[in-house]
Amino acid sequence: AFTKCCQETGLLMVVKCRQENTALKDCLVGYYSDPLFYEECKTEYLKQREEYRATGIKKKRQKLT
Repeated sequence: AFTKCCQETGLLMVVKCRQENTALKDCLVGYYSDPLFYEECKTEYLKQREEYRATGIKKKRQKLT
């Protein structure tokens, strides 16, 4: 919703998209403060780092939909 609002309003997004921005922040804070999510991200990062160090080939990032 925040991205769509920003695309539709352009430079006025700072004023017009406050509600969507607040909802986005609340969602992100929920994930950032979740210890299980933190451990899952850490495990995935360490696995990718180990694979890169072994092969020297970077893995492409996934695009979220």
